[in-house]
Amino acid sequence: MNGHSMHILYNKKHKQIMAYNEATAQRIANILVQKKVAFTDKKMFSGICFMLDDKMLCGTHIDKKSGEELLLCRVGEEMYQSVIERDDCIPMEFTGKPMVGFVFVLESGSRNDKDLALLIQLCLDYNPLDKKSKKKK
Repeated sequence: MNGHSMHILYNKKHKQIMAYNEATAQRIANILVQKKVAFTDKKMFSGICFMLDDKMLCGTHIDKKSGEELLLCRVGEEMYQSVIERDDCIPMEFTGKPMVGFVFVLESGSRNDKDLALLIQLCLDYNPLDKKSKKKK
């Protein structure tokens, strides 16, 4: 890790520890505020996700195996292929199968605010095209 504080949460429902880097979460929030985005955040995917219009935008968490901080970006199926070709992106896999439209960006890909803002913009560009997930009853 890069010396920033790590926030650890305990998810009672799933009986698991969820960890994310507070500084990265704050950087994401700052960029969204600068862009005047009306977002919310939600504990999800073993970390924290930022939501727009009740749809997942992006998030951050610490990988359990490697200990590396990963930025989750929802870029959609159309942008997926070009984004996944970046050296600092890997497929998002929680079940052993890649989730097309979602990528994880390694720490090296979002260290500076310019790179992070570009990635968040890709997520913002896709968000209006995405359908809202069905609410569980």
